[in-house]
Amino acid sequence: MPANKKYLTTSFHQKFAKLTAGIIGGYSISALVHLLLGFWLPDHKIVFITSVFSLFLLWMLLVIIPYLYKNGWKVWGIYLSIIILLYVGVYFGKLYHPII
Repeated sequence: MPANKKYLTTSFHQKFAKLTAGIIGGYSISALVHLLLGFWLPDHKIVFITSVFSLFLLWMLLVIIPYLYKNGWKVWGIYLSIIILLYVGVYFGKLYHPII
């Protein structure tokens, strides 16, 4: 028995928003999380060494999350607000705790 068509139809804009939010927004969030940890934790070398593995795992989790929502543009809004908050933390971390 085939699936009901009304559950399968989504616009191209929603698919594009979910895909780009997952790939671009997810990578930005995971990179900023690791930069924030590197600036605010005492031993930044360990954070950057382990970020090779943990950045990929966090990014893959953030790629999957947009597909759980119905509206991809809301996910972009959530991801952009998280990116802005993390960037502010990285900015102040760089300002007050410079890595030498």
